Formats: sequence, structure tokens, C-alpha cells
Amino acid sequence: MNDAKALAAEEIQVARQKAGLTWAAIAEHISRPKEWTVAALLGQHPVPETEARAVGELLGLSDDSVAALQRQPYRTGLGEAANDPTIYRFLEAVNVYGPAIKELIHEEFGDGIMSAINFKVDVSRRADPGGDRVVVTLDGKFLDYNW
Repeated sequence: MNDAKALAAEEIQVARQKAGLTWAAIAEHISRPKEWTVAALLGQHPVPETEARAVGELLGLSDDSVAALQRQPYRTGLGEAANDPTIYRFLEAVNVYGPAIKELIHEEFGDGIMSAINFKVDVSRRADPGGDRVVVTLDGKFLDYNW
């Protein structure tokens, strides 16, 4: 992530906490899904000008941060974030289940991939007698290889 987007993300985190706003409330304010909103405000998507200005006004962001939100990001990897226990568990799940998921995609759809560009993600909670469950749905368009 470039420095301007990283600085904007930090300003957003501080302002959000200070304002006592949830990510869901910010997402609702700009009429976007909460998952997209968090990723975008942490620097992984360009935010359209109207939404960037709305977030800037809601959180009292600097003009530099509002401008940085609108820039196309560099998506270069997780860096130190890969060491975070929550993120590491997702990497672990892909390491364990990735080959099986790949085989099942090929069996069900044919030779191709799941898009991470034409993509939706949903994070929700499901009550369970043994403790609440985290439900993460990854929903990507199938893209076949055209030989």
C-alpha cells in the first residue's frame, strides 16, 4: 500500500474509534456493503469521489486522506498483516483446503478460476450452542480458460 493510502487508513481508524462508529454504520452512510467499505477504507480499493467525500465529512478527514481514498491502490500482499492471528487463519484455511476447493471448482465448472475481481464477500455471525460461528462467504464469478 502506498504511503498516502496507509496514512489515510490510519486516520480513518483513529477517527472511526473516536466517533464511536461501526464499519457497518460507515458503509450504510455511503450505501455500500460493509465488507467492501472496510477493504476500501483500509486501502484496497479506490473509493469513488462522492463516497470518499461523504466518509471525509462523516469522520472529519483531511483533504489529503479524502484524495488518497480515491487513488488506485497497489495490491502487493499482506506484509506484516500476514502475521496477525485472524489473517493467518485464513491463510491456513486456504493452505489446507485450497487444493480441494480447486478440484471441486474444476469438477463442477470445468477448467477455470474463481474471480477475485468480480467478487463479493459476506461476513456474518451464526448462533451455535457450542459458541457463535463466523460465517465467511466468498462469491466470485467463474472465469473459464479460453484456449
